[in-house]
Amino acid sequence: MRYQFQSEYGQFSWKPRIFTDAIKILIGINIVLYLMRTLAPVLTRVFGLSASTVFPMIWQPVTYMFIHGGFWHVTINMFVLWMFGTELEMVWGRKAFLKYYFITGIGSGLIWLLFNITNPYAILIGASGAIYGILMAYGLMFPNRTVYIYFLFPVKVKWFVLLIGALAFFSSFDTTSKISNLTHLSGMLVGYLYLRSDQQWRNLKIAFRRRVVDLKSLREERRLSKRRELQKEIDRLLDKINRVGYEGLTEKEKADLYSASRKLSQEQKKKD
Repeated sequence: MRYQFQSEYGQFSWKPRIFTDAIKILIGINIVLYLMRTLAPVLTRVFGLSASTVFPMIWQPVTYMFIHGGFWHVTINMFVLWMFGTELEMVWGRKAFLKYYFITGIGSGLIWLLFNITNPYAILIGASGAIYGILMAYGLMFPNRTVYIYFLFPVKVKWFVLLIGALAFFSSFDTTSKISNLTHLSGMLVGYLYLRSDQQWRNLKIAFRRRVVDLKSLREERRLSKRRELQKEIDRLLDKINRVGYEGLTEKEKADLYSASRKLSQEQKKKD
């Protein structure tokens, strides 16, 4: 395993926004189309991917990703998209993230279509191919992060991705299942091949390092701004002490002086 890219940054992380731009758009479209499909089930045949209707409905390799079969189907997919996709979009940017999402989603759909070309009754729906592609990308970008299976069992991301990949592989041999494990596996494979191409990987590394530098700079600027505000407050109170003496301060000003001095001292210790 050559999951070395993220190791030099250790467990460096930052607090993500609740919803990044692309994640917000994708989740919104999926929810709207899920509600529309609930009211008009015929949309499954129009937007779902099927060997019998993909011609002339050539939009199906794209639209099948936005149609889901039930409440839990769409909920789990959107939760995983938000949980793992948010940070990827913050690192890559909206354009690169959407490009990767559609490449893995369309690619996994086409692979499924190839294996089901003689099965006109099968219809593929759901964003799982793209979602599994996102899981693969997260595993490559942040292999040493820890996730909690069922919110209880800690495991490193690289082992988690290998586990779900193995499950998808062995489950793909079960032809009786209604779950398209072939699509899951294909999404991971397409994502891996895309990310491991030299140029793409180089671009992603550059983008990640730039993001790390930008965030460190932002954090340092906020720290310095906080120090300046604390020093400004201390100087104001000291000037008043020079004019009227310490006893001339109100109880609140005395507490503010103590608090600001203490915080400034702590900031200085962190810097040292």
